[in-house]
Amino acid sequence: MMLIKIIVAVGVALLAAGLAAQNPEKMWNFDSGKTGNIPEGFTNEVGEWKVVADPTAPSKPNVLEQLAKNSGSTFNVTLILDTNHKDVDISVKMKAVAGKEDQGGGLIWRARDAKNYYVARYNPLEDNYRIYKVENRRRIQLQSADIKHGNGWHTLRVTMEGDHIQCYYDGKKYLDVKDSTFQGPGKIGLWTKADAQTHFDDLKASGK
Repeated sequence: MMLIKIIVAVGVALLAAGLAAQNPEKMWNFDSGKTGNIPEGFTNEVGEWKVVADPTAPSKPNVLEQLAKNSGSTFNVTLILDTNHKDVDISVKMKAVAGKEDQGGGLIWRARDAKNYYVARYNPLEDNYRIYKVENRRRIQLQSADIKHGNGWHTLRVTMEGDHIQCYYDGKKYLDVKDSTFQGPGKIGLWTKADAQTHFDDLKASGK
């Protein structure tokens, strides 16, 4: 009996290890990137994405900043080339720096390209956290929650399994919705709108 229990326990441990190996967590803290350049493996789809130094960074010394001061409904997008996930658990630390028309930003996932993806973003000027789907650059709101803004760094987290999306702000879940527009795997990335200049750090992702 004891031998059977040991064999079962070993089997469970090996299975868990195998699943973890299939879905390893990746992390980008931008500290090895050269300041003034876009990080290796990131695309500059729209906007101006560069590694910069920030003494307040959660992991010092560098962060990724969106620097462009675009206007109107321009969506600033960077995607990570070596990501291709359907079910995801992603998070990032974000600090709003500037922007008269827009501020803040968020996470992209299941991106087919820079025109088609899901995005969850927080806007300090509007004090709200929202999920959108973007189809051919047309943004459609799926859900919204009001959150009063506080200065400094905040953590956004998104999970999606099947058609179920859940979004967290500083560890608390605010958004929970189902949508099946983008059913296949896609890239993850970061997003701001218009003139929102924003710092990002400690981007983490796991998925399959």
